[in-house]
Amino acid sequence: MASVARSLTRLPVHTTPISSSFRFCASRHARFALPRQTFQSSSRRSYASGPSRGSSSLPYIAVAVALAGASGYYLYQANGSPRTLKENSSGGTRGVFTPTHEDYQKVYNDIAALLEEKDEYDDGSYGPVILRLAWHCSGTYDKATGTGGSNGATMRFAPEGDHGANAGLKAARDFLEPVKQKFPWISYSDLWTLAGVCAVQEMQGPQIPWRPGRADRDVSMCTPDGRLPDGAKDQSHLRAIFGRMGFDDREIVALSGAHALGRCHADRSGFEGPWTFSPTVVTNDYFKLLMDEKWKFRQWDGPKQYQDATSKSLMMLPTDMALVKDKAFKKHVERYAKDDQVFFSEFRDVLVKLFELGVPFQSKEDERMLLKPTT
Repeated sequence: MASVARSLTRLPVHTTPISSSFRFCASRHARFALPRQTFQSSSRRSYASGPSRGSSSLPYIAVAVALAGASGYYLYQANGSPRTLKENSSGGTRGVFTPTHEDYQKVYNDIAALLEEKDEYDDGSYGPVILRLAWHCSGTYDKATGTGGSNGATMRFAPEGDHGANAGLKAARDFLEPVKQKFPWISYSDLWTLAGVCAVQEMQGPQIPWRPGRADRDVSMCTPDGRLPDGAKDQSHLRAIFGRMGFDDREIVALSGAHALGRCHADRSGFEGPWTFSPTVVTNDYFKLLMDEKWKFRQWDGPKQYQDATSKSLMMLPTDMALVKDKAFKKHVERYAKDDQVFFSEFRDVLVKLFELGVPFQSKEDERMLLKPTT
């Protein structure tokens, strides 16, 4: 134990910023000071307050590593990036590992490989439900209190994981668990949002700039129910829910374009059916169908939803139809229906914003990375 502590005192405490040549401009968000995590276990995650100015955290890290047998603990430096002690063949430590762009690309590639390999989910792809996981873990953000958002991955715990809006997302969390086990240094918070990026790109959507820096939090940080959209409501509800996160009308419509993907399940939300004919490919078809198709109430025993008059196989929710009933929303539906590249560009920007809400990044916006699609 003493030798581990001695070797740790020689470890550098600085970090190297994530390297990326990509420069991307987006709206800056308020940054909230959250407790800095000194170390975390792959099997149990908790927060510890950072050391006071002028003091050294290395003795505490040494004790933690010695207790853990010099393995399994992850260090979070000032920039929020994970660092893990590496082991040599004899089990001794041989330095500190700071993930690079290449390491995150490896995580991305493994997620993409699983998406290709596992085709037993809806319509042959886990992609839509993976994006929904990333969306829902991020969409709990409240700009007034600085709570919620992707930083924390608190959907791992009840009651948040059991919220009605999160029904069915255990499938997505379980899908990603083998990736977490293979790359234990990545936080669930970073993994889920990176997986959302991967899902969009592998389903032929735009490339989404992304950066790490999220830390997992404990059950005490679970958000209250009711922060995510309710498909049975109207435009005032949409503005209240998305406005709480800091989105305007244009961004609300752009984010709604995610409904080009996936389908509803009667045993989860109560609603049933896909929005489009290609639910595993990112397109602007959702907006085209809203504008061009005739929609009527579906006659069934379930909740109020709309059905296309032509094939009677597609559906829209009341919140979807609100986008064409409201004039301020409709003008953006028209823009996206006319030009898929406009939609792709604005969908990209708003996903970047969504996935970063409330995250206390130390890295800069121009340090976001682009992860290469495999398709």
